[in-house]
Amino acid sequence: MASQALTEYERKRLENIRRNDEMMAALKLQSKASELSAASKRQRVETKSEKVYPKSKPKVETPIVLRRSLRARGIPPDAKSVSDDITEPATKIRKSDPKSMPSRRVSGPLEMIEVCSERESHRSLIESIVGISIKSLESRSVKEELVDDVKDFKLEEGNGSFPKEIKTEGGGNENCLKMEPIDNYPNLIKTQTEELTSDIKGHWTRSIKMEHKTDGSRLKVGSLVLNADNIARVVPGRIMAVRFFPCRDSRMIVVGNKFGEVGFWNADHQSEEGNGVYLYHPHSGPISGISIQWHALSKVHTSCYDGFIRLMDAEKEMFDLLYRSEYTVYSLSQQSNDANCLYFAEGRGGLNILDKRTGNCPMEWMLHEDRINTIDFSVENCNIMATGSSDGTACLWDLRSVNAEKPLKTINHKRAIHSAYFSPSGRFIATTSFDDNVGITGGVNFKDTLMIPHDNQTGRWISSFRAIWGWDDSYIFIGNMKRAVDVISRAQRKKVFVLQSPNISAIPCRFDAHPYDVGTLAGATSGGQVYMWTMSQDI
Repeated sequence: MASQALTEYERKRLENIRRNDEMMAALKLQSKASELSAASKRQRVETKSEKVYPKSKPKVETPIVLRRSLRARGIPPDAKSVSDDITEPATKIRKSDPKSMPSRRVSGPLEMIEVCSERESHRSLIESIVGISIKSLESRSVKEELVDDVKDFKLEEGNGSFPKEIKTEGGGNENCLKMEPIDNYPNLIKTQTEELTSDIKGHWTRSIKMEHKTDGSRLKVGSLVLNADNIARVVPGRIMAVRFFPCRDSRMIVVGNKFGEVGFWNADHQSEEGNGVYLYHPHSGPISGISIQWHALSKVHTSCYDGFIRLMDAEKEMFDLLYRSEYTVYSLSQQSNDANCLYFAEGRGGLNILDKRTGNCPMEWMLHEDRINTIDFSVENCNIMATGSSDGTACLWDLRSVNAEKPLKTINHKRAIHSAYFSPSGRFIATTSFDDNVGITGGVNFKDTLMIPHDNQTGRWISSFRAIWGWDDSYIFIGNMKRAVDVISRAQRKKVFVLQSPNISAIPCRFDAHPYDVGTLAGATSGGQVYMWTMSQDI
C-alpha cells in the first residue's frame, strides 16, 4: 500500500539509489573510504603529538638560583651587604636599574649623568679618570723633556767633563724636579730612556724586560693571592669584557656586561663614601669590546652587539656615537701607535677600519666565513694583526697587503675559536677553542703549533673562556669550571699551577693583566664580579 502511494518521481529516485548502491558495492568504494578516513585520523593524531611532545620548556621569568653561605661567598658575618643579594649570581638574570636604562636605542650622543645608575657617584668617577689622565700625561711629558735634555747635553770644552748637575724626578711631589749629582748620570739616562721607550710601545709592552734567550720569568705564580678586599660586584649579569686602565699609578678597571652596561671599579678607592664602583648604561645589547689608549686615558671606546661604537669622553662627560652598523659588532681593537683608527668586526667574517677623524670606514674586508671574536696586534710590528673566528681558524694578516685577503698564517682548530692573542713579545700566539684546546703557535714565521688540552665547555650561562698571556712569554692564564684559574707554562707545555681561593664564589671566565703592575690580574665572572689577584709580599 505504501509503494502504491509513491509518485513516479519518488519511484525513480529509489531506483537510482538502489542502482548506485549496487555499483559502489561492486567497486568496493565504501571499504576504501573507511580506510582513508581511518588513515587521516591517525595522521592528525601523530601530527598533533609531534607538536606537543616533547614539550619545550617555557622561559622561566624567575630563574632558580642557588643559595650560598657567607663563607663560600667570601663575606664576613657582619657585612652590611648581606641583605643586598644572598643568591649565586651566575644563574640569576637581574634587570638593570630603570634610572640607568635608556628608554630606547638612542642613535645619538648620551650624557653620562643621564645613563648613570647613581648620579651622586658620577662626579667622583669623572674626577678620578681625569686625574689619572692628567697625572699620566704630566709624567710622560717630564720624561720626554728629560730625554730631550739628555740628547742636548754636550761635553764641556777644555776638560771633557759632563755638567755638574742634571734635572730629574724626585722629592715629595711626584711631578717636581730636583738636582742630581753627576755620579748618577749614566744610570739615570738609561733608566729614563728605557721607561719612555716602554711607554711609547703601548700598554701591551710590559714593564718587564723580556729575556729572549731563556724561558725564565720574574713572576712566581705561587705568589699570586686573592684578598677579600680585592673583590667587587661591578655590574649586574654576565661580564663580556674587562680591561685595566693602562696607567702605572692606578688600578682602575672597566667592564661591560650582556645588558649593555659599562661598569668602573677603582680598586684604589679609599673614601668612606661609596665603594669605588660606578655603573652606566650607554648600550642596548651585550658589550663586545673595550679599548683604552695609553696616551688618552680619559677616553674609553666600547662596541656592542647593537651595532653601536661609542666613545666615553670623561672630560666632556659624554658617550659620543662614533659609528652605527647595520650588523652586529663582535669585537673591537686599536693599534698601540694609532689613536685615530678603530678596528672592529661586524657581521659574519667582516672587518672594518673606522677613521675617527672623518667618521668613515675607508677599508672593509671579508676575512672569515663566520664572526670574528677577537682582534689583536703584535707589539713588535703593529702591521701584523691576529683574528680569531667562530669558523675554527685564527689568521695572521699583514695590514700592508691584506687586500689580497690571503693570511700570512692560518691556525686551525676543530671548533670555534673564542680568542687569539699575541704574547707580550709578539713572538707567540695563544688561541682558545671550543674543541677543548689551548693552542700556542710560535717559531720561525709561526710554523710551530702546540695544542694543550683544556676543558672549555662553559655552557650557555657562562662567558666563553679566553686564555691571555701574563707579563711575559712564560705563562698563560685561563679560567676553569672548578672556580679557579689554570696557569699554563709555555716552556713546559702543560698546566703547572692553579690559582685557588676560598674567596672565589663564581667561575672567572674573562681576564686582563695590568700592563704595568706585574702580578695584578683581573678575572671577571658571569655574575658581575671582578676578582683581582696581586703579588704577595711574603713569598
